[in-house]
Amino acid sequence: MFSKLTPINKEQHANLKVKPIESFEFASKFHIASIMVHEFVRAASVYPIVFLEDKAQDEFRPVTLLSLDAGENLFVGEDGKWQASYVPAIIRRYPFALAKNPDQDTFTVCVDEDSDYVSTEDGQPLFNEKGEPTEVIENVKRYLGELQQMEAFTKAFCHFLAENNLFTPLNMRVRAADQIKNVTGCYVINEERLNNLSDKKFLEIKEKRYLAPLYSHLTSLSQIERLALLKQGVSGIESPAIADDAETNLQ
Repeated sequence: MFSKLTPINKEQHANLKVKPIESFEFASKFHIASIMVHEFVRAASVYPIVFLEDKAQDEFRPVTLLSLDAGENLFVGEDGKWQASYVPAIIRRYPFALAKNPDQDTFTVCVDEDSDYVSTEDGQPLFNEKGEPTEVIENVKRYLGELQQMEAFTKAFCHFLAENNLFTPLNMRVRAADQIKNVTGCYVINEERLNNLSDKKFLEIKEKRYLAPLYSHLTSLSQIERLALLKQGVSGIESPAIADDAETNLQ
C-alpha cells in the first residue's frame, strides 16, 4: 500500500497538502486487508473474516478476504469506487500510518509521499503559515491513535484464542462455475472447541467482551461463498445459493 512512507515534519512537509480519497484504485490488488476486533460486527455482513499466522512474531492476526485470488480485489470497481457498505479501517487511513520509533514505546505519524492524494498544490495543508499543525494533522493523530488502541485489543484477543487452542486450519472447497476452488492457508475458530469450554472460561470471554467478535467471525465465513459468486460477476442476493456445493472441514 505504501511506497514511500516518511515521518511528517514541518520542515520537510511545510507545503504538503492532502486530498480526500476519491478512488480506491490503490487497493485494487489487495486480496486481503488486516482488520481489528472492533470492526468484526460491521465487516462480517460483507467479508469473510479469517486469521493468518505470523510465525516470525508467533502470533495470529485477523484479516478480511477481498477475493479468493491473490492480486485481485472484488470490491473495487472499474471506476475506483468501493463496492460495499464498509471499508476496512486500514484502507481508510491511507495515505497515513503510524511507525514505531526505534528503541522507544512511542509512534510517529507518517505519510506516503508517493501517494496521488498528497501534493504541494491541491488539498488541505498539513501545516499553516506559522508552521503549526492544522486540523488535518490533529484529526489524523486522533484517528491513528484510536486504531493503535484497537490493535492492542485485537492482539490480546488473538493471544487468548491461541492460548486456549481455539484456532483450526480452514480447509474449504467452493464451487465457482465449473471449477472447485480450495480455500486454505488461513485459520478459523473451531466452534466445537469453543462450545466445549468450561463455564468459567466462557464467563471470562464474556467479561473480556470477546463474544460479539467471536460469533461475528463464525457468521462471516458464509461470505466465502459470496466471493465465489462475485468472481462470476453476480451478486449473492440475486443469485441462487451455492451452499450445497460447498464442502467445509473445520474439525
